Amino acid sequence: MSGLGPVDSALLEALLREAPIGFAFFDSAARLRRVNPALAALLGRSAEDCRGRVPADLLDAANAAAYDTAIAAVLAGEPAVRGDHVLGGDRPAWATTWFAARDDDGTDGAALIAVDPGDGHNAEVALRRSEERYRSLLAATNQIVWAARADGDVSEDCPEWRAITGQTAEQYLGRGWLEAAHPDDQGRVARAWADAVADQTAFDQVFRVRTQSGDFRHYRSRAVPIMRGDELVEWVGAHTDVTTQREADDMRTRLTQQLGEAALRTVRLQKATSDLAEALTVHEVVHAMGEIGQSAVGADRTTLGELDSEFRLHLLGDAPPAGTPGAQPAESGLDFPSAMSMAVRERKPFIAGSPFELRALLDDDPAVVTFLKHTDERAWVALPLLSAGLPIGALKFAFAAPRDISDEEKVFLEALAGQCALALERAKLFEREHSMAESLQKSLLPEDLPEVKGIRMRAIYRSGTQHVQVGGDWYDAFPLPDGRVAGVLGDVMGKGIKAATGMSRVRNALRALAFSMPEPADVLTGLDRMFDATEGVDQVTTLVYFVLDPETGQIDLSNAGHLPPLVVPDHAAPWLLETEPDTPLGVRSERGHHKFFVQPGNTVVLYSDGLVENRKRAVASGLEELVTVASQAPPEVVGDPQHMLKYLVEGMLKGYEQDDDVTLLAVHLPVTEAAPET
Repeated sequence: MSGLGPVDSALLEALLREAPIGFAFFDSAARLRRVNPALAALLGRSAEDCRGRVPADLLDAANAAAYDTAIAAVLAGEPAVRGDHVLGGDRPAWATTWFAARDDDGTDGAALIAVDPGDGHNAEVALRRSEERYRSLLAATNQIVWAARADGDVSEDCPEWRAITGQTAEQYLGRGWLEAAHPDDQGRVARAWADAVADQTAFDQVFRVRTQSGDFRHYRSRAVPIMRGDELVEWVGAHTDVTTQREADDMRTRLTQQLGEAALRTVRLQKATSDLAEALTVHEVVHAMGEIGQSAVGADRTTLGELDSEFRLHLLGDAPPAGTPGAQPAESGLDFPSAMSMAVRERKPFIAGSPFELRALLDDDPAVVTFLKHTDERAWVALPLLSAGLPIGALKFAFAAPRDISDEEKVFLEALAGQCALALERAKLFEREHSMAESLQKSLLPEDLPEVKGIRMRAIYRSGTQHVQVGGDWYDAFPLPDGRVAGVLGDVMGKGIKAATGMSRVRNALRALAFSMPEPADVLTGLDRMFDATEGVDQVTTLVYFVLDPETGQIDLSNAGHLPPLVVPDHAAPWLLETEPDTPLGVRSERGHHKFFVQPGNTVVLYSDGLVENRKRAVASGLEELVTVASQAPPEVVGDPQHMLKYLVEGMLKGYEQDDDVTLLAVHLPVTEAAPET
């Protein structure tokens, strides 16, 4: 090296040649100028073979780059560069030191000294790298390592924790770290830590931590006891920031809850729609909405209001108790200060979650102030009932406690109001149609049946269950010009106006035909022609038509697809006139008639299918039961057609819910008393 005498230079050469250290000198172009045998051996080459080569010729890419970097650094003026490098093959890393130097010929460059550090140094290097990796991993996972003594008090500082919370070291040590927890969480976490220390069991808690900015973040703190034999030495734990995870969990919980609530509202709306679809009358709609308001909305009181043609609101449902001061009257104009009036006037939901809101929305009207003093209601939702965009009424839910209505619940209530409006409009239409059909049907059924030469004729018409639509059952009886009596009982299939008007046409046509050609087969043939001209193919009509001769008791009868007449003798078992029925009217076939004689004292009963058939009883079993019930009639009933009909109706409907109209016509031929001998 430059500056050494010959003896010193020779000594240095000998030391570098024989010493168990590596030595090399690189010029400014990073070419190897000098290398001792120890380092050349590590590089797997001879000293002569190494000279003139650059690090990339001797080492793998990673170590060659490290060499280049170190050479450049010392040439740039850095005093020394230290590191650990693999010098060749799979040997352990040697400790390296680089420094600027000048060769004997004055060449500036970088000298390298490499020393085998031994197993202890390698272990230290491995430990240092493991620690660096561990700390990097903790930083990546937002974890803060902490330790505490066996008694649970913290004695080692934790700058990472204090950087988050802003605590000083004095505030942090001991159990001061708990002071950074949210006040609502401190007690719980402190008790859990004390229990873990006392029981020497793992500690695991999630709590909110106050940061320097004053915000709170969620941390999960876990610690485990370190045991040496049976002795607890210390506690080691980690604080982990779980705010993002907690927020995601909260979001999932909220979404799950919202989806569940939405699904529940959908189910409730479907159930409400189904219940309202079964409500036929306004009264039934009001009753159904009362149950829906309680079960699906949680309302304490549900009120419906119907708007008349003069824009007056008529309350239909569970209005406030009568006489409540300031309450909306059963009938009032839309200028009355109330939730329902506002909803109708503005055609949008009216929501007041508290008495204060109600007063504010209704401008502190004196009637409202008075009402609030005397009512138990504390929250209100009123919705307009609209049809084709026009109001037909209002729906109101009242609650006994203040209530917040969310946007989702508001959408549900609006949908419920839409279903209620449809049901109310349908019920009003049904009631109008039912009233018209009922009036039409009653006008077409004869009030008094004729009595010709002692023949007694009686009839019963009993409408179905309370709100079943008017049907097409009908009967008629009238004298003919030739002295005989004609009678008919029929059923036009269907309900409502259509069935009633169809029955009217058949009845009028039959009377006209009977007066011109009274024989049963001729009358039914004429009705078939009328059907082709006036009735639809779906208008099914069945009937039994007969002509009775009072002198002889002869009955001529034709059956157009109807049930067989019942014959109840005076002193014998009843029986069905089992004749093969022809097809219903309008289904073309050759019409025939049947002739039989009614003995004096006997009764012939015609009836509709509502007498023998219902949801629980088939026609066949109903006919058998009819004969059985008639056979049990006492003598005084058999001899009176009116009593006979009532007896049959009561006996056949006992134990069953009537779900169709029941119509009967009885013809009784009295016993002729012999004239006294003279």
